[in-house]
Amino acid sequence: MATVYRSSDLKKELQQLNSNELLALCLRLARFKKENKELLTYLLFRADDHDLFIQEYKEEMDLQFKKISGTNFLVVKTVRKIATQMNNQMRYAANEMVSTELLLHFCHNYINYVNYHTQYKPLRNIFYRFVEKLKAGILKLDEDLQYDYGLLYEAMLTEAEAEIYWFEKKQFVL
Repeated sequence: MATVYRSSDLKKELQQLNSNELLALCLRLARFKKENKELLTYLLFRADDHDLFIQEYKEEMDLQFKKISGTNFLVVKTVRKIATQMNNQMRYAANEMVSTELLLHFCHNYINYVNYHTQYKPLRNIFYRFVEKLKAGILKLDEDLQYDYGLLYEAMLTEAEAEIYWFEKKQFVL
């Protein structure tokens, strides 16, 4: 079994490389795994402008939600795929405000595009899980952002309670 070195050891080794060797390593990493390529793309092209990144990803998420159709099983599969992609983007950004913004948009899209007039429990659980994740993310923000996003969160909860017969707002209030 190959030895996996600690981050500090890797950092020391990377500091000894020249820029051409670093470039070759980065490109090789990007070639081997899609997530590495996505992270490198984010860091090089999108990390400087969080607002633009959020807007672009929201538009992509909207397109994916608009395509949802089929049986409950297929809907759950599609929503989970969207959620996985969103979670990756949130990991790349490593910013609580970006995560909160994307989670809020995900929940709005769920309310608008998913057929929630069903007894299919996995479909319900996805929404519950992401509302909980959104609530936890808001609580991690500083006080000013907590207040602003808290208002948006409360509005989303009110909309969800009005639209989704099985959703109860009181379970998720901040």
